[in-house]
Amino acid sequence: MTKRLIIGCGYLGFRVAKLWQTLGHDVHLLTRSEQTAAMFEQQGFTAHLGDVTQLSSLDHFPAATEVLYAVGFDRAENYDIHDVYCQGLKNVIERLPQAPNRFIHISSTGVYGQVDGSIVDEETLAEPLRAAGTAALAAEQSLKQSSLSTSAVSLRLGGIYGPQRVPYLKKIIAGEPLAVPSQGWLNLVHVDDAVQIIELLCQAPLQHHLYLVTDGVPVLRQDYLDEIARLLQAPDITWAPSDPTTAVAQRALGSKRIDTQRLVGDLRFIWKYPSYREGLASILSE
Repeated sequence: MTKRLIIGCGYLGFRVAKLWQTLGHDVHLLTRSEQTAAMFEQQGFTAHLGDVTQLSSLDHFPAATEVLYAVGFDRAENYDIHDVYCQGLKNVIERLPQAPNRFIHISSTGVYGQVDGSIVDEETLAEPLRAAGTAALAAEQSLKQSSLSTSAVSLRLGGIYGPQRVPYLKKIIAGEPLAVPSQGWLNLVHVDDAVQIIELLCQAPLQHHLYLVTDGVPVLRQDYLDEIARLLQAPDITWAPSDPTTAVAQRALGSKRIDTQRLVGDLRFIWKYPSYREGLASILSE
């Protein structure tokens, strides 16, 4: 039984953990919370307590053959985003007892700063507009310069959606105006497909150390929300002025379309949800 380690067991990471458990791996998870650790243990995982921003708290990691670093940023906590994304990654690498066969780092398409809807791929210059993108890019660069560089891959994920993660459902059903920007391109990936791509990268020979991960079907924000309303048989979307200081509005300043030819070409991946249309239809039918 091989050992696999996940740092960051949120919406994506915990689904990867469940898949790895189903496949028969000995899955180890890191959490800051004793309560969450107890829940993990009850579900058959091995839990480790620690905080990625505190090197001294990280100890007793297993000699894992695969490691997933999928740490998100909790805006409700008093953390520096660079410490979580970049220094946290460095701290984990320092504490690993051996180099894994594969180290998978979850990054973000937020590393790009395009605002004109242009097409970007892995070779496009990354110039982030926001602190999260800057921190994600710094983490990628740290990984490339680390002792794990030959076995590591960074995945620049687009917007992850899935069960319990479809925006503004209550407002759309009620026909309330949405105080969010209506324009700008979204680049999305269903969480189930993201999980399968991560598993494929644990198995396949590593052809590149960087991949863009979306379904390859960019959609304008207005069209995405209109599709949600249509599937719910809700009133047509109406729009209210949006607060430009909100996180949603700040993210909406960037607008690009993701080219996924490298991902599709290397992995020969068959999408469960080839676009947001199939993904939303599956989620909302439940």
